[in-house]
Amino acid sequence: MTGISALEHNTVLVIGLGLIGGSVARGLREAIPGLQLLAADGDRQQLEQAVAQGVANRVAEDPGELVPLADLVILAVPTLSVPGVLEQIVSKLNPQAVITDVASVKGSVVEAAREKLGAGMRRFVGGHPIAGSEKSGFGASSSRLFEARNVILTPETDVDQDAVLTVHQLWRTLGARILGMTVRRHDQVLAATSHLPHLLSYALVDVLVKNQQNEDIFRYAAGGFADFSRLASSDPTMWADIFIANAAATTAVLEDYIEHLNYLRSALENKDYQLLRDTFASAKTIRDRFVRKFNNTMNTDTHETRKQLDYQVQPGGCVTGKFRVPGDKSISHRAVIFGALADGVTRVTGFLEGEDALNTLEAFREMGVTAIGPEQGALTLYGVGIQGLQAPRKPLYMGNSGTAMRLLAGLLAAQSFTSQLTGDESLSKRPMKRIADPLRLMGARIDTTAGGTPPLIIEGSKLHGIDYELPMASAQVKSCLLLAAMYADGETAIRQPAVCRDHTERMLRGFGYPLDENTENGEVRLVGGNRLRATDIDIPGDISSAAFFLVAASITPGSELCLQHVGINPTRTGIIDLLQLMGASIELRNISEAGGEPVADLVVRHAPLHGIDIPETLIPLAIDEFPVLFVAAACAEGITRLRGAEELRVKESDRLQAMADGLGSLGVEHRLYDDGIDITGGAMSGGEIDSRGDHRIAMAFAVAALRSEGPIRIRDCANVATSFPGFVPLANQAGLQIQIRTDGEAGGG
Repeated sequence: MTGISALEHNTVLVIGLGLIGGSVARGLREAIPGLQLLAADGDRQQLEQAVAQGVANRVAEDPGELVPLADLVILAVPTLSVPGVLEQIVSKLNPQAVITDVASVKGSVVEAAREKLGAGMRRFVGGHPIAGSEKSGFGASSSRLFEARNVILTPETDVDQDAVLTVHQLWRTLGARILGMTVRRHDQVLAATSHLPHLLSYALVDVLVKNQQNEDIFRYAAGGFADFSRLASSDPTMWADIFIANAAATTAVLEDYIEHLNYLRSALENKDYQLLRDTFASAKTIRDRFVRKFNNTMNTDTHETRKQLDYQVQPGGCVTGKFRVPGDKSISHRAVIFGALADGVTRVTGFLEGEDALNTLEAFREMGVTAIGPEQGALTLYGVGIQGLQAPRKPLYMGNSGTAMRLLAGLLAAQSFTSQLTGDESLSKRPMKRIADPLRLMGARIDTTAGGTPPLIIEGSKLHGIDYELPMASAQVKSCLLLAAMYADGETAIRQPAVCRDHTERMLRGFGYPLDENTENGEVRLVGGNRLRATDIDIPGDISSAAFFLVAASITPGSELCLQHVGINPTRTGIIDLLQLMGASIELRNISEAGGEPVADLVVRHAPLHGIDIPETLIPLAIDEFPVLFVAAACAEGITRLRGAEELRVKESDRLQAMADGLGSLGVEHRLYDDGIDITGGAMSGGEIDSRGDHRIAMAFAVAALRSEGPIRIRDCANVATSFPGFVPLANQAGLQIQIRTDGEAGGG
């Protein structure tokens, strides 16, 4: 367990010394031996045990006796008892005391708190530890009950930020992993994943008990019955409370379940083997995926290799419709970083719920930041201030994201603790010397592998400003150094040889951090030591995701598509410029600004394309979009030539080689160079593509099937979820014909 110094100077009152309250008390006593810990419970025997075992300094049966002394009050009583306890203590509460609870239903608790506490509601932070035991009472409590277990916080929108930080620190001290949800979402999710299973377990046992042959049934029951019915051993009083408190949400999910049971009953009556098998296979796949993800979350050292996932794409189709692509990944990463470091509460809309951005969010949760969501793109971040991050308790896993690893390296280099950044197999091969070298010039201590690749072991140290010229235009390196520069003594000046993405500079200004930019020589200057102010961020659609549909509509006769609210940052619009140079019909409508970023609706129609010589000045502005641009080139008349793009060799894969190999498999004439490629447009056959685990390669060749003469099988597509969750259903909605195949099994997208 990790002790938090801020709690050492508080007096903590635990009301209710059952399994959860007793475990909280034991855990706090073990983590902070000198803590002033009070306990209240109606059971005198449990109080005497707490005193005799040195857990509590002072106890009382009436919580009103102790509550005036408490800086932090933890309500560990049954859900339906919360209103009565609040009634008992509200008049005696210290106005600055923070209040939290452990109830597994939040709606009724928050309603009671709002009614009883009035203005004191600003100091109330709902909490729910996902932990328990078949046993109950103080005697069953354990100081380690919450270690590596999830705790869900549900603060209301107007709660004081320091109250949230205090409750976060409480659960971090007890070794928990802290998540955040809105109250409504919490009760919906728990009704489906916890409350309904308990209800079904109680119901099944009850049905069998009433069976006239129940003795035989129980005598011959197998281990599966014991596993399923284990939940029926839980405290019946507690669960009756829970079901009454969360009746609406549980009833809603129960109705869905009953409907599905009737569906299965019909299949049984009709002896429909295929329907039953398909239903069971789908459930097994989903559960196996959950178990793998759960095990990865619980395991701090390893991340399992994901199952092989392929795309089978049928040729032809027509691309039409109007929709919004997911939020910009680059901005989503930065929104989490700056929101976490700001003073105050940052509210984000349009957040990309892909694996890369979620890994960044998880890293900051591990460093002590409370985040509520994301829920349908909405995310709330309770900033800890620029000096408020806490030492991670495990390596920070960045998945497939070079952006996250490089940006966090700059941030972590200036902290007061040591940290480790790891990634998946692909990220573990990507070069990190380009950030490690300039960070070392600033005084950072960073270890990489002998080849300059991850994992990165970063020993936080005091940094100083530098004057640095980037060897090549790279937004990731520039952003890494800007993050480090916020902490460095003096001024840092960064010069870039060509224009590259400026999301970091825009976001720094949005969060109130001063910096100077010289557009003539590409220089950015920043003085360390300033602070960030929380703000609201509306993340536009990702132009890198939109690029696949821009090309899809451009190359397919009869297509017309409207992509809504897409970011058109001038450092990112290279793909639009290049397609228009090739003859594409792309119109920008409803141009406006959202959160400091320009946005527009993009209307694209089919148009005949022709080959071009790609201007080197546009390469940094379209560096991530080249895989799909190569597909456009393969469908254009004439030759498209690219030079000066050696950066494509060190992306998630060697994208020049991967695209050349893939185009060759489809019969496209091309010639590969060290820093570029020539592509001659013409007919494309079907074939098999190795995406090399690169999401952009996979999606690019899915688009190519619109003009191929036969099906295209694309191998190793699982990483598409890192940047574009929901790509397959959205692409199929637009007019592509993609099927997902997992380890030889086929399934619709």
